[in-house]
Amino acid sequence: MARTRIMGAALLTLSVIAAACGGGDDGGGGDTATLDSNVKSEVANQLGDATGSTTETTAATGTTMELPTTPEEIEAFAAAERQLVIDRIKENGWGVDEATNTLKGPDGFTVDLSACPSGWSDVEGITDTEIKLGVHTALSGTLADYGNMAKAWQSYVDKINADGGIEDVTGKKRKVTLVVKDDGYDATRAIPLVDELLDSDKTFLIFGGGSALIMRTYDKVNERCVPHPMVWTGHPAWGDPVNHPWTMGSILNYFTEAILWGSYIEQTLPKGTKVGAVVINNDFGAAYTAGFQAFLEQSDHEITFEFEKFEPAAPTIKNEMTTIASKDPDVFIAMTAGITCTQAIIEAAENGLTTSADQLWMPSVCKPLSFVGEKVVGDASDGWLIAGGAVMDINDPTRADEPGIKLATELLAGAGIDPKLSSSFSAGFYLGWPIIEMLRIASQLDGGLTRPNFLLAMRTMDMTSPFLLPGVKMQTSGNADAFVIEGSEIGRFSAADQTWIQEGDIVDLGGKTAPCAWDQSIANCK
Repeated sequence: MARTRIMGAALLTLSVIAAACGGGDDGGGGDTATLDSNVKSEVANQLGDATGSTTETTAATGTTMELPTTPEEIEAFAAAERQLVIDRIKENGWGVDEATNTLKGPDGFTVDLSACPSGWSDVEGITDTEIKLGVHTALSGTLADYGNMAKAWQSYVDKINADGGIEDVTGKKRKVTLVVKDDGYDATRAIPLVDELLDSDKTFLIFGGGSALIMRTYDKVNERCVPHPMVWTGHPAWGDPVNHPWTMGSILNYFTEAILWGSYIEQTLPKGTKVGAVVINNDFGAAYTAGFQAFLEQSDHEITFEFEKFEPAAPTIKNEMTTIASKDPDVFIAMTAGITCTQAIIEAAENGLTTSADQLWMPSVCKPLSFVGEKVVGDASDGWLIAGGAVMDINDPTRADEPGIKLATELLAGAGIDPKLSSSFSAGFYLGWPIIEMLRIASQLDGGLTRPNFLLAMRTMDMTSPFLLPGVKMQTSGNADAFVIEGSEIGRFSAADQTWIQEGDIVDLGGKTAPCAWDQSIANCK
């Protein structure tokens, strides 16, 4: 049956649901997600022109400032926002209570530092002249493109160091050193690498990516009281400031992303819509299916859902794509990452899904042109949809004049790196920038740069990233707001323009996503 594609004007009335928990990856087990009655009105309140905003408001103080318009203005703007965060911390008296050895922060946030292991040091990884940061990421394997993140972050660190490093309130100036290890996006490789960073390299903090990898290492990192900021995954488990205070995610919650898919489908397609997906068989894929199943359990739109799983190390997903295409879904969703996103686009074009389905969705993690651009798929990605998580692509031609993108391309060029080699360079700036800002904030708190002060900076973020779409901020607030990014655009890919064309306005649920105490035994929030 021929179908008519329904465009996204209905997004203006998008009804979004905030889920605190969802069903398991098989569609059963686990509790039913709950609806947040305030979310729809919150979305309506925050809708705005994503490309036209020239000011940004700091939520905690209500201070409004003009956004930077050149790369040179970025640092001054960040310094002003940084100072507002520092002032807020000091004015509220947050920090370590020496009498109880307890770190206290906003909205009931507390950490008993006496529970840290014997011999723990709050300044491990720091000397008078250096701050060592541990990084594990894929430099090889099917997701090796993600390793370009580390190269980009290094170029930014080189700039920070060339400008004098990070100055402590005591007057010490420290250079930043990245200790980078190749985990190949393999949890069995990541576990010993994290041990190395903890025990041999003794880094101040640890950064990593991949839901399956972080799931198998974050207990240990938290038990060791080591900061674990901006982990490169949107699994809801990273929103747990009570049980895992040292770990914080960095991208749009996968449950929220799944809810955006479902809400868009409800608004643009008739009842009885059939959805098919290919799903990577790990914690990452399970989070997507759990979130989407949770949405469907509370939808009256009679949406049906079938999916095919594939192993992360599989060289191709042709069989799984063929099987899903044979079910003739109205909507196809790629719940995967890296090169398999590219494969999904190619296979959909070959097996007929591109023309038979009303909607085809990419996951937010495959927004970069490295995975969907003409160099890898020709024009086969034309018309695909995405809830993109508001991250700007360094190679998006429509974003070339953004001050953050200009800064990023200048730094890469200065390091002898061609920015066009990978859009994953974008992540190095998007992820590295806030970690540097957290270091700077912590360095100006009483006692200077320590792990507790860094954790306090993690849990009181309220800053505007030059690498995010205007209208979305990086914000956390203790136990109340654990997810640093809660905004997204809906985009439709234009092969002619080589960009995601935004439909409607930014959807920002800042501070509205409930924390998640993840229970691995039920693959769900408790």
